[in-house]
Amino acid sequence: MMTYHFHEEAETEFNQAISYYEECQSHLGIEFADEVFQTIQRILEYPKAWQVLHQDIRRCLTTRFPFGIIYYQKEEKIIILAVMQLNREPYYWVDRK
Repeated sequence: MMTYHFHEEAETEFNQAISYYEECQSHLGIEFADEVFQTIQRILEYPKAWQVLHQDIRRCLTTRFPFGIIYYQKEEKIIILAVMQLNREPYYWVDRK
């Protein structure tokens, strides 16, 4: 069974985004977190389905929020390198692998 793991900086980004959305509107942070976890589930089911950005690193977009989950597969594990807001510098996460 495929599992996943957040890179430390990706986990920080994720938590900061949750806090930001929660400050904007009550429960919006929870909705954002739910969407990220739904996106991760899609990745776990179809790890090779999304666009290759760099070498073996791919990006799967969330549906409602302007974020992409940057990840790669290592054996039976998905390593999440970034929870990237789409208007950020595109390859800021490259050195995380």
